[in-house]
Amino acid sequence: MKIRSLAAAAFGTAVAFAATAQAQAPFADVGRQPPISILINSSPWFAGFEKTVELYEKQTGNKVALDVTPFGGMLEKARNAVRGANSPYDILNIDTQWTIEFYEGGTLTPFDEIDPAFALPREVLTYQDSNYWNAAKRWRTRDGGKLMGYSPNGNIHVLYYRGDLVKAAGLQPPKTWDDVAAICEKAGKPPEMYGFVTRGERGNGIRFDWMPFMIGAGADIVKAPADGDYTVTINSPAAKTALDRYVGLMKRCAPPNHGVLGQGDLIQLLSTGKALQGMAVIAAWPSFEDRTKSAVVGKMDAAPVPSFPGGKPGVVIGNWHFVVPKNLPAEKKKAALAFSRWFLTAGAQREYALGGGIPVRSDTFSSDLATRPEFRWMKAYGDSQPFARQELGFAEGAQVEQVLGLRLNQALIGELSTGKALNMAAAEIEELLKRNGRRTGRLANLPE
Repeated sequence: MKIRSLAAAAFGTAVAFAATAQAQAPFADVGRQPPISILINSSPWFAGFEKTVELYEKQTGNKVALDVTPFGGMLEKARNAVRGANSPYDILNIDTQWTIEFYEGGTLTPFDEIDPAFALPREVLTYQDSNYWNAAKRWRTRDGGKLMGYSPNGNIHVLYYRGDLVKAAGLQPPKTWDDVAAICEKAGKPPEMYGFVTRGERGNGIRFDWMPFMIGAGADIVKAPADGDYTVTINSPAAKTALDRYVGLMKRCAPPNHGVLGQGDLIQLLSTGKALQGMAVIAAWPSFEDRTKSAVVGKMDAAPVPSFPGGKPGVVIGNWHFVVPKNLPAEKKKAALAFSRWFLTAGAQREYALGGGIPVRSDTFSSDLATRPEFRWMKAYGDSQPFARQELGFAEGAQVEQVLGLRLNQALIGELSTGKALNMAAAEIEELLKRNGRRTGRLANLPE
């Protein structure tokens, strides 16, 4: 493997599919293929993917070049790739919020145009069918939609916590945000150990990490976008409850620089024992079990995202998508699909998990791996899936994210009250949707 740059399907079906999975060959025989190139993000789960690609090369003799790129550079590279005469990449990895731009732009190749007989194995998780596109409805749905790709990673949040310290304090594993606050107050010892951390940095970080609070409180950004109703509801009382809770926890329990905490900071605080609890994506797990980098090996536990009292966990999906550009020769598209067939097999997904990746097949989570201590995160991941949902699945999603990423951060650092931040966000989102011809409106302003 050449590295050129270092810069929901239900889980409940897994048992039903286990016998079928066992009858399948563990790996696909894809034959000899031309070399392919993949644009891939540098992330906590990359090491597992890299090892799996190495196995593909060893098994098949086919070559894969990886352009490993920081998150901030991925979208620009993907856009440039599909706009040129010939894409330098045969597979692009694009974030779920970016897919609409590429789907609507017609710059990707639906998989049935490469091979009409191709179908995803039924064990592969589709994360609310975000890898399908119905052009008539302008919505990501399997119903009337075309298969545009699949997820190499299905990130969701879980709550990480020090099981040993929570037990020593005489407390139970956290299930609600009240529990998180109680553990912070009783067992947190700042600045040696902060009681709770999550991302607060302006932009995608705070937007994504606030959404579990938002969903759990019963709030939405817009009313019913799948049905064409884009009435803005982000300034609802429920959304204010969510933002008040988020801001309150961060001010009471997180480090003083909570307004600039990014994913790297969050993982470092947890892995070095400087944080007692933290909400982060499931892909962060390998960092806590890496004996060369972590001071908490074997001490960190995972639970579903906490709920508000009497509510359900708010689980937001942050998956990535492997897609094939349209501006490629037919033989390169077929080679990309051949790799995909192999990668989505039960054997490849098992090796992916063993290498530190987050598998995307339901039967991997019901296999013997789930009983091993090093995979104790799998139960929290599985228990979260029934509540997981996509957000910002419309063309304006990236622009809405920019609005929320600014206003939420201003509320966190005290530049705006929570009510004013949500009112301003609602007005700006409504105006954006109006310019695009959406059927929209917004709620009356919250008290500021």
